[in-house]
Amino acid sequence: MLAVRYAQTAAATATQPKIKKFQVYRWDPDTVGDKPRMQTFEIDLNTCGPMILDALIKIKNEMDGTLTFRRSCREGICGSCAMNINGGNTLACLNKIDTNTSKVTKIYPLPHMYVVKDLVPDMSNFYAQYKSIEPYLKKKDETNEGKEQYHQTVEDRQKLDGLYECILCACCSTSCPSYWWNGDKYLGPAVLMQAYRWMIDSRDEFTEERLSQLQDPFSLYRCHTIMNCTRTCPKGLNPGLAIAEIKKMMAMYKEKRAAA
Repeated sequence: MLAVRYAQTAAATATQPKIKKFQVYRWDPDTVGDKPRMQTFEIDLNTCGPMILDALIKIKNEMDGTLTFRRSCREGICGSCAMNINGGNTLACLNKIDTNTSKVTKIYPLPHMYVVKDLVPDMSNFYAQYKSIEPYLKKKDETNEGKEQYHQTVEDRQKLDGLYECILCACCSTSCPSYWWNGDKYLGPAVLMQAYRWMIDSRDEFTEERLSQLQDPFSLYRCHTIMNCTRTCPKGLNPGLAIAEIKKMMAMYKEKRAAA
């Protein structure tokens, strides 16, 4: 009898709606006169997955098919669903819905970037900056390229841990005030961390050339160690440390050039 009553109580509880409000940034440049605004959607959490991305997919599939956002892997690997959720940059697929129904969840595109539509930011400048650091292995003598392996010691390989895992979601760069102010000239935490990744790769032979490319006042030195980048990284990486290491390498590089 007790088991039956427990089952009945559980069933009744499960069927009670658990309504959560989501306020989502909306703007459609193709609609004449449309202005950025926040649109409120109500979702029954009993019929929704646990992540913010689940809520966005439910809104798009069942409430408003015009809602636009990027997503792909749903496993924190591709970085497509990077956005600002409740004031912090993160990945929608890794961010759990706050089940407190008295609180409204607010969702915006990544801050201080041009918006293509709704939650989709324009990543063109970010990718162009990434391309500018030449993020690939470079050798002085390329005659053996593709003919033999470039070996590394275990110790040299371990130096890349905490760097290669970056998924280029831009959460760190768009949380950096220095990047907000000088995004056209300052490379930002994500790109600089990847520059450092190639600088310390034992197989790469262009470390000095890579350092020389950062010798202007903006590319590297706009970093003021605010550390928003490290705090917001959804992969738990430390771009601030990588930038500090580049500055050390730059100081040694300048000393070497001055002594030459």
